[in-house]
Amino acid sequence: MSSEQSNDKADDEAKQNPEGTAASAANNNDNVNAGNGSAQTGEGGKQTDDGQANASGAAAAANGDKATDDATDGKDGENTLTPLGQAKKEAADYLDALQRERAEFVNFRNRSKKEQEIFRQHGIIDVLTALLPALDDIDRIREHSDLDDSFAAVANKIDKAFEKFGVEKFGKKGEAFDPTKHEAILHKPDANATEETVDTVVEAGYRIGDRVIRAARVVVASPKA
Repeated sequence: MSSEQSNDKADDEAKQNPEGTAASAANNNDNVNAGNGSAQTGEGGKQTDDGQANASGAAAAANGDKATDDATDGKDGENTLTPLGQAKKEAADYLDALQRERAEFVNFRNRSKKEQEIFRQHGIIDVLTALLPALDDIDRIREHSDLDDSFAAVANKIDKAFEKFGVEKFGKKGEAFDPTKHEAILHKPDANATEETVDTVVEAGYRIGDRVIRAARVVVASPKA
């Protein structure tokens, strides 16, 4: 049957049963609309699934980015300085360590000098103490008799040697009595004395700096009461 004949037949049927034709058309429209709705529903569900999938992917990406950032932060925490900043920090650390070492060395050198000076003084004191009897004899000879030239030269050399090492001899007649450096072996009243003075030096005193090695042993002239 040709298409023209089919159309004519449909027109004749429509004329004979107009209500059936309208119902059929309505059914066809409903089926089309239902099909379109199903299609839209399917597309909406697909969009929903796509949205959920996108949200899950975004969350996973965010977690991955956070993990990457944490790892990067940990790495940056270890080395946050630029090469120039790191070099300056190392230079400052080296300078601080050098200054501490220098301060410790200066303190050590000062302690060593003090210890050496103490040891030196102890050695001088030991020698001086051993020679005190001979020095006292020389002083007595000087006081009570004249020394010949050779003996006087030797005595002067000994005095110069002790002076070179900082040994000072003290105790002279007429000076004020000082109990911190004089040892009074006898007090002699003197009508002319206004204060206690040294009348006679029995044995001279010796000191190094402020340290008295031996006090001068003297006879003191005291004012009469």
